[in-house]
Amino acid sequence: MMIHARKIAGWAGLLSWCVIFVPVLAADSVAEQASGEDLLTLERIFTAKEFEAEELGPTQWLEDGSGYTALEESSVVDGQDIVRYISQTGVRSVLVTASQLVPKGRTQPLEIEDYRFSKDARKVLIFTNTEQVWRKNTRGDYWVLDLDGGRLSKLGEEFAPAGLMFAKFSPDAKQVAYVCRGNIYVEDIPAMRIRQLTTDASDTIINGTSDWVYEEEFGLRDAFRWSPDGRWIAYWQFDTEGVGEFHLINYTDSLYPQITSFRYPKVGRQNPACRIGVISSRGGETRWFSPQGDPRQHYIPTMAWAGDSRTIVFQRMNRLQNTNEVILADTRNGRMHNVLTERDDAWLDAPGDIDWVDEGRSFLWLSERDGWRHLYLVSCTDGRTQLLTPGQSDVITLGAVDKKGGWVYYTASPQNPTQRYLYRAPLDAGGGVERVTPPEQAGAHGYDISDDAAWAFHRYAAFGAPPAVEVVSLPNHQSVQTLVNNAELRQKLGKLKKGNEEFFRVDIGGGVTLDGWCIKPPDFDPEKKYPVLFYVYGEPAGQTVTDDWGGQKYLWHRMLAQQGYIVMSVDNRGTPAPRGRWWRKCVYRKIGIIAPADQASAVREIIKKRPYIDPERIGIWGWSGGGSMSLNAIFRYPEIYTTAIAIAFVSDQRFYDTIYQERYMGLPEDNEQGYNNGSPINFAHQLRGDLLIIHGTADDNCHYQNCEALVNKLIEHNKHFTMMSYPNRNHSIDQGENTRRHLYELMTGYLKEHLPAGPE
Repeated sequence: MMIHARKIAGWAGLLSWCVIFVPVLAADSVAEQASGEDLLTLERIFTAKEFEAEELGPTQWLEDGSGYTALEESSVVDGQDIVRYISQTGVRSVLVTASQLVPKGRTQPLEIEDYRFSKDARKVLIFTNTEQVWRKNTRGDYWVLDLDGGRLSKLGEEFAPAGLMFAKFSPDAKQVAYVCRGNIYVEDIPAMRIRQLTTDASDTIINGTSDWVYEEEFGLRDAFRWSPDGRWIAYWQFDTEGVGEFHLINYTDSLYPQITSFRYPKVGRQNPACRIGVISSRGGETRWFSPQGDPRQHYIPTMAWAGDSRTIVFQRMNRLQNTNEVILADTRNGRMHNVLTERDDAWLDAPGDIDWVDEGRSFLWLSERDGWRHLYLVSCTDGRTQLLTPGQSDVITLGAVDKKGGWVYYTASPQNPTQRYLYRAPLDAGGGVERVTPPEQAGAHGYDISDDAAWAFHRYAAFGAPPAVEVVSLPNHQSVQTLVNNAELRQKLGKLKKGNEEFFRVDIGGGVTLDGWCIKPPDFDPEKKYPVLFYVYGEPAGQTVTDDWGGQKYLWHRMLAQQGYIVMSVDNRGTPAPRGRWWRKCVYRKIGIIAPADQASAVREIIKKRPYIDPERIGIWGWSGGGSMSLNAIFRYPEIYTTAIAIAFVSDQRFYDTIYQERYMGLPEDNEQGYNNGSPINFAHQLRGDLLIIHGTADDNCHYQNCEALVNKLIEHNKHFTMMSYPNRNHSIDQGENTRRHLYELMTGYLKEHLPAGPE
């Protein structure tokens, strides 16, 4: 419910506070209704979804590099076919028909939510009937289709429906391994005999998948790996004994509240222990690899087989995440060898999987050791490194390795940190880097590159321009097939009333310039004064100032501009822009301190340089870290911001998880002042403007605890505010019918009331 806190003077002082229930404004009263196709409305954006961009559906490159597979609607039955396209010619053929996916005794084919072919492409795994585990649908039913015999078999028949996770073929496709209820199983094909490999799963022991915090912060969900010869399985095991439990309460789905509990390590508290084991795929004892040191004070974010079936490689980080060891381990004798140690005075970003080259004698490594994120070639024998990407620019992501041609592909943008382009560098460090993306295509480019690095799905978008996807050949970047063009959406967007949209830079002094974008009203008059709404994130996990299609957020911002707002966004220091190590890491131990100061300095400078901005109507809004930033802005700089909307925020950094918060802030006992000064709750007493706080009560990430704690603090200091809690919605606040429309309608109405639109 949405509530306004108001002080009551009557009733002889018996009541000092009252909660007044205010209905959410109806759509007609929130936004002026469009009479034609030139105006955006909440109805068009969030209900009718007229401007929903088409994206590329599930596609997979074939291992031999000849083409790719995709899902397409069947012309015969109500289901999907798996089709193959030859990259060079675009010739299409059907590999799996929907009719082949009708289980015995049923009339409808399986609904494909994901699929994987065996190495020989003669069998396919179908993932269906899925359910969400935290962020993604990772639990469900798996079926195997044998293309030679046409037999369709369900895996794990003895388990309850939707009970399996991360099923994977063995290299010879004679077995499938999967996780069920915290243990690892192997099932023989076609006999469908099940072997249980691990047996120690419990409320606190997890095998083959991860706990909450590893999934959220390291992206680790699938936590076991087949050896190349199929004889062994390497896996993570987590022990969450002693990790604090958090409880989510569901009040609405039954007569009595339902409670969901899970292990969530908050900063400074006990972490899960993690170790790596290797077990025979036939069963037996596990050989454990446990380097020296307390496993609860270290993390193991990545593990893989090191090019053969004898050696595994894993990366181990200390709790402060400023030291990362690359360890090779012999699975036959248990010996471990540290091949590389990376250190940083601030923090090291969560590492990715290692890419092997030179027949396993070397690997690729990203490091900021010289002040820029560069790509290095590291020798496994002596740890010697070679710089592959020289210059004062950052590698953003590693793309693919062309082992035959001797090149590595990566994403970078040396001239403009708001954009993304594909480059390549020679693996022998003997020549200069090359830009692969054509120079005439300014914007954001993403690439999904085939295993042989000869082809790529190329996604191209720009600010306010929806994506197009094509198949391109590499390295000449020739387009051979258009998969998505969004031509109809582009035409529809072209009919909308549109003001000027620009990217800009603002100098805040001290040699610091910040990137920003601005959307102006269609009938903008520079002689008048306009309200400004700033959109912010501001933490190390993301940028808001990117030259990319912004989806529903962009459309909502553009709708606000049509109604008389100027909408802006600025990226402060500490965001992951490709502007060098110092830019990203100068905020170490000062999250929530430097960023809002940068934002405030930018607003002051923008007001000074742009006389058409009304300094009495400055608003800010953000989600998650951006919600925290919005709170810090209006609390710490009340002389600047008059209105703020904070969604799914962290009000006290001590409420958040160990891996994320300690990475950037250190341990709370060693940085008490930083945690105090970075947490907006400690500045709530300075609120002077209008504040709307919004939270989902089932947010497993930034807990609803943050909202209630802040409410208590605001009440303590007699501060007026407005709040909305969304029952049983998680961090994305999009579950349930009409939720996203309701949310944006609420925000739009609040802005119109407290940050009046239009020029003066």
